[in-house]
Amino acid sequence: MRAAATTEPGRLWIIGTVVALLVVAFGAVTAWQVTDRAAAADDVVSRSQPLSADAASIYRSLADADTAAASGFLAGAKEPRAVRVRYEADIATASRLLVKAAANTTGASDSGRAIASLNEQLPVYNGLIEQARANNRQGFPVGGAYLRYANEQMTKHLLPAAQDLYEAETGRLYDDYDQAETWPYAALAVGAVALGALFWAQRRTYRRTNRVLNHGLLAGSAASAVVLLWLVAGHAVAAADLSDSRTHGQESLKVLNDARINSLQARANENLTLVARGAVLTEDGKEDKYDADYKAEMKELVDQLGSAGDLADDSAGRTPVEEARGSVIEWRQRHDQAHRTDTDGDYEGALEQVIGASGSTGQSFDRVDAALEKAIGHEQREFTRAASDGRGALTGLPLGAAVLAVLGAAAAGVGVSRRLAEYR
Repeated sequence: MRAAATTEPGRLWIIGTVVALLVVAFGAVTAWQVTDRAAAADDVVSRSQPLSADAASIYRSLADADTAAASGFLAGAKEPRAVRVRYEADIATASRLLVKAAANTTGASDSGRAIASLNEQLPVYNGLIEQARANNRQGFPVGGAYLRYANEQMTKHLLPAAQDLYEAETGRLYDDYDQAETWPYAALAVGAVALGALFWAQRRTYRRTNRVLNHGLLAGSAASAVVLLWLVAGHAVAAADLSDSRTHGQESLKVLNDARINSLQARANENLTLVARGAVLTEDGKEDKYDADYKAEMKELVDQLGSAGDLADDSAGRTPVEEARGSVIEWRQRHDQAHRTDTDGDYEGALEQVIGASGSTGQSFDRVDAALEKAIGHEQREFTRAASDGRGALTGLPLGAAVLAVLGAAAAGVGVSRRLAEYR
């Protein structure tokens, strides 16, 4: 190399080799880093977010099952078939999604531990509910105790485990987001060095030969510039779309899922207020525990609906949230009336105001739940569209960068070889 560097042909050979290697290195690093980010973007769309959504569905199904069980118990010995079917469907959904989640995680992970806890506690809960139903059909007061104990198992064991699973899967989703949105700094740096070397080589050739253009080096520069521009534009578009899917899709979904779960838990506690009839008090002994929990959950629900409205970026997302807000106001007003009726000693009247077919809190809850389901469906579609666009922006870039780099290196080599030929 030292000997070659003492002659102009030797120096040209070294320059051509270094420039060609830099262009190839640029293509290789670009292909590697973009492939890594494209895989993370694909995971966001096809693996992480679906698993996070499944974890939210497990959480919602368990909360809904608890609500349905309390509603069926309040209806008396003849539990409505629709309520029974709803409960069984919720348990079946939770069981099916737990099997799916277990197939996509390891037992040693946070998700694996949460799934193990859920699989252990769900049969216990289901058994308690069946005991409550059996005693309720026979008119035994102990059925209410079984139902309260089942609710305690749900709130202290099952729902916290479901929350842990949801947070673990959502954490994996955000990790994939971060990986997909990170700029490929190494590829950008190598690309800048490669273009700088190509510019320097052409300027050197011009100063020594007075030839304005070297077609080979110019073609290599054009190929490298195309790759660099494609990399910057493609990643910028991908990052913008993924960021949009995170802010106006996933974040909205998280708030809406939390709101829906809170509404379900509030409804379950509202029902249990009538089941327990003051038998369970708060720790200070001054208030009915289930009614206090209902009020806390409704307050949190109002706050979550406010956040969901702020995150919604179009009328299709805001409208169902506004509908849910209006139904929550109606629900609270009807609950206050039912609570006053129960306090006045009219249990049957309060029961009608809670589970009746007309003008009941149950109707208001159903409207809230339907509006939230509609909002979740819209935000899920928004997420899928934006995240898919982000993934699509990186499609073809790894292969294109590799091909253009090879062509650019070959063109640069040809350009230098033409100059070398002049010395023979």
